[in-house]
Amino acid sequence: MTDISGFDFSTAMSRLCEDICQRLTEFQHIRMNRVAVTFAQARRRVSYGLQAKLTPMRFEDGSLTTHRNGRTWTVQRLYRDDREMLYILTFYLPRFLDHSFREKMITILHELYHISPRFDGDYRRLEGHYHVHSHSQKGYDRQMEVYVDRYLALNPPRPLLAFLKKRFRRLEAEHGRVVGLQIPIPKLIPLQDRKTA
Repeated sequence: MTDISGFDFSTAMSRLCEDICQRLTEFQHIRMNRVAVTFAQARRRVSYGLQAKLTPMRFEDGSLTTHRNGRTWTVQRLYRDDREMLYILTFYLPRFLDHSFREKMITILHELYHISPRFDGDYRRLEGHYHVHSHSQKGYDRQMEVYVDRYLALNPPRPLLAFLKKRFRRLEAEHGRVVGLQIPIPKLIPLQDRKTA
């Protein structure tokens, strides 16, 4: 018997992320009630390609504006239940769900770790030229594997993890469909600079 309403991917992922952020010290600065967890349709059903991404809703140091090419820009603001979102965490389905359980966990931790320790709407900026993944994305992901092992060693509730142990088609078959929050990527908005006399 299928669930007429469908499997709510966004709610399931939000609950898992909340548990991760409560259990692992390195993620305890994250407040998931200000992170919109969404999904987007992967254009092609292949295993390679983008699995997930984090979209910060602020610029460097949490600023609402940035200067590029002689202009000042801001970004569209996003609210849910009168609460402003500081990040959008997007997973590409079905691609993300068609990987192994461990790969999915690494991807989740990978994206959450991008959130600034100040939780100010900006990325975590690491040392070096490649400030998002430091000097090595492979090294970055190896560290995420360490965090995954630590989290799993804390024996999180099995129901929180159950959906990650299934591929997209199985979830779809069991629940009728996979649903969740879908949000277009916010646009940059040019601001009228004040002219100085």
